[in-house]
Amino acid sequence: MVIHLPSVILHAKQVLKLQSRHQTDVPRGHIAVYVGKIQKTRFVIPISYLNHPYFLDLLDRAKEEFGFNHPMGGLTIPCDEDVFIDLTSRLHGC
Repeated sequence: MVIHLPSVILHAKQVLKLQSRHQTDVPRGHIAVYVGKIQKTRFVIPISYLNHPYFLDLLDRAKEEFGFNHPMGGLTIPCDEDVFIDLTSRLHGC
């Protein structure tokens, strides 16, 4: 069952993009990730997301597609930006 919360997702998208655009340093307890299949967008997320099973699934997909040596030089997740924003907005509520 999928529940869509447009206002929550929109807010999460705005917060994530603001963090990624206006911040060159990553705050303590966070990690920068690059999201997208063709065009990569940089997001800054809490490290705690890395332990969630859904996020671990994304990391497994990234490992399969890119391995550990990727030209972006950072953690790159090969999924649509909207999917990533939906996932992180759900994890934000956990």
